[in-house]
Amino acid sequence: MKSTKLLKTTLLLSLIVFGWSCKDKDDTDPIVEPSSEIAINNWILDVMDEVYYWLDDLGTPIADDSDPEDYFEALLNRPTDRFSVIYPDYQELINNLNGITLEAGYEFQLYLESQGSTNVIAEISYVKKGSPAESAGLVRGDIITHINSTRITTENYRDLLSEIESQHSVTYLSLNPTSQVYEQQPPITLETVQLSENPNFIDTVYTIDGQKIGYFMYNFFAPGPGGSTTTYDDQTDEIFAKFKSENINHLILDFRYNGGGYVSSAINLASLIAPSVTTADIFSKTKYNSFLMQEIPELRDVKTGFKAKTQNLGPILEGNKVYILTSSRTASASELIINGLKPYMDVVLIGDVTYGKNVGSIPFEDTENEENPYGILPIVSQSFNSLDQSDYTTGFVPNISKKESSERLRPLGDVTELLLRTALEQITGTPSSGRFKTLDRKDIGSTLDRKIRSGVMIEQQIIK
Repeated sequence: MKSTKLLKTTLLLSLIVFGWSCKDKDDTDPIVEPSSEIAINNWILDVMDEVYYWLDDLGTPIADDSDPEDYFEALLNRPTDRFSVIYPDYQELINNLNGITLEAGYEFQLYLESQGSTNVIAEISYVKKGSPAESAGLVRGDIITHINSTRITTENYRDLLSEIESQHSVTYLSLNPTSQVYEQQPPITLETVQLSENPNFIDTVYTIDGQKIGYFMYNFFAPGPGGSTTTYDDQTDEIFAKFKSENINHLILDFRYNGGGYVSSAINLASLIAPSVTTADIFSKTKYNSFLMQEIPELRDVKTGFKAKTQNLGPILEGNKVYILTSSRTASASELIINGLKPYMDVVLIGDVTYGKNVGSIPFEDTENEENPYGILPIVSQSFNSLDQSDYTTGFVPNISKKESSERLRPLGDVTELLLRTALEQITGTPSSGRFKTLDRKDIGSTLDRKIRSGVMIEQQIIK
């Protein structure tokens, strides 16, 4: 029998700060060492037995003295649940969700060097501002061949990826802009720092063929670098205020590297785009498991409205359209934006099929046991748009299919860069006059896949 009294108290009061305590124990219950696997696993089961979205299909618990990661895994409804995860350090989990990580500050994509080869190359996707990688001169498109003097191969690349989490060296090639030939560069050593990444990566206004086009690259959803700050959301508002003051008539959102994040930031961004929406207009609907919706009336009909934003661009966007650049790593909160905007405007997708995640998580910690460092991120909800649509578990198919990997990477924001170029061509109706070599490469992974926030949609609270 579930402890409904505890459940209601926790959800309504302490869930806002992602806390979860173990159920009250009878005096006759044996004393359990707080740091033991038994105590940790009892807490895991208490949480999952009330909030897990697929509660009716919760797995059978294994021995309560098992490793907590194994115990958590045994409870999950695989393969339907591709997303619930456990972390050995709750605070590290929260830091990562807010873009704070120990790193050198660059992301890269892995490809086979050539067909039939076991050598792997790592092409830099982007370099983060203020990072050691930026200071060392690494740029998008550089090709790393060695990490810590070891050639990257299909056999060792997973192990080498773990080595970039601390000080490491890279050997790489850089494109000579004059000769257009990749040239070997001297190896460099990169320090790792506690980097606070800003998701507001690029914002530019282009004037092309009489069209004013705003371009915004946004790499994850977080309101600020931590706590209750809204620094990043405020910056997003300022960017859209600038777009509005410059009277843009087209908007391009670049979500190609955006694997998700906090729903609150997705609501903020969507409210800057959907035409003339008010707080009475529904952005999304949220459903929980049958137990939660039965026991807590407030969870039976959860609707989240847009925000009323003076920076809203909707009325000035020509054709009531927004263009969104996507990849296979566009996930979760990014897809929530796509789905939430579709009832209100024409959403034109350019790129690759998105990841396909229509369910959300809440991070939980054990607030009554300081000796339990674990954090869990279980799936607790499913999201729908105002038309009750949620059928994108296989991803959103783009209107115009393009893979970033099919060309040499050009600088982000450059009008000749593949995805941006394609969007500009759609807006202006003028094909690019440049000639671009097509590449045939096999994508075997990315550093973005290792991010805690990859494929994550975080509900900051259950009660709206």
